[in-house]
Amino acid sequence: MHPALILIDIETAFHDLEFWGARNNPDAEDKAGALLAHWREMRAPIVHVRHVSQNPDSPLAAGKSGTDFMAQVAPLPGETIFEKSANSAFIGTSLETHLRDLGVTDVVTCGLTTPHCVSTTSRMAANLGFNTVLAHDACAAFTSCAQTDWNPGLAPMSAEDIHNSAIAHVHGEFLTARSTNAILADVA
Repeated sequence: MHPALILIDIETAFHDLEFWGARNNPDAEDKAGALLAHWREMRAPIVHVRHVSQNPDSPLAAGKSGTDFMAQVAPLPGETIFEKSANSAFIGTSLETHLRDLGVTDVVTCGLTTPHCVSTTSRMAANLGFNTVLAHDACAAFTSCAQTDWNPGLAPMSAEDIHNSAIAHVHGEFLTARSTNAILADVA
């Protein structure tokens, strides 16, 4: 059984850098698209996750075009889609049941944003017993991911620092972080 690929929140709202701030990994969506193409070729399990915010002012709110999937990872007819409003794709969805019904024991995760829904979903996958690999270069973070208003003395963090910090917190403890190319070389 091939691992399931879980593509998390790769939605068009994240093109709005005025809202989200600067980002790292400008080709993260293309890397996720390469993973998706490989999974399709292998006919391995694929799960698309869409975040639908309950905040009507969010660019990810229901009914807004920001919830559309980016072109590089747009689902094909018949591919599984889960919608969520929490940070984890396992909360309020039947994702765990879906994966277990398929006999999945291993997952590969990627998406937006690294310190939020990607990290939370990946941690929870590991906590639920799935062997989890995070495609670290198929994820990205934004400067808006680092809220420092709780401590005004903190220096601003770059998107790259936020991304690397989020991965450092999960790699080795919850999952294994690997590059897209390393994953593609191993999953055949």
